[in-house]
Amino acid sequence: MPILNYTTKIEVAKTVAQIQEKLAKAGAQSVLTEYGVDGCIAAMSFRMLYNGVLVSFRLPARLDPIYAILQTDCKVPYKLKTREQAARVAWRIIKDWIEAQLAIVEAEQVEMVEVFLPFAQNPKTGDTVFKQLSEGGFKLLTHD
Repeated sequence: MPILNYTTKIEVAKTVAQIQEKLAKAGAQSVLTEYGVDGCIAAMSFRMLYNGVLVSFRLPARLDPIYAILQTDCKVPYKLKTREQAARVAWRIIKDWIEAQLAIVEAEQVEMVEVFLPFAQNPKTGDTVFKQLSEGGFKLLTHD
């Protein structure tokens, strides 16, 4: 089965605007769109206040893996095997994921910071919580 949203025709700019709106409604105080050297939207960052602390998050769109999947999946039509399509697919997947996370928040199962925590950024280094844990061998989470 091909990757989720592989047939989308929705432009990246529209999807990013939808994401920005959802994050703002969920309490984000600011949303930043980051562009790569190729001019494509590479990531979105947002900030929100949590218990008096302004927490920043960064959500990257990694196009290369999606482009590779589109290229190698024989069920994906040739016309959809482009970097532009990979960008559309990547951002639609991110939008769907954000919607799912916000649904859990709305159901009061978790807090917003809780679901986005792996993407929280260290204000000094810019590294995400996930990156810091990963580079530290997840020692903070071990039973040693």
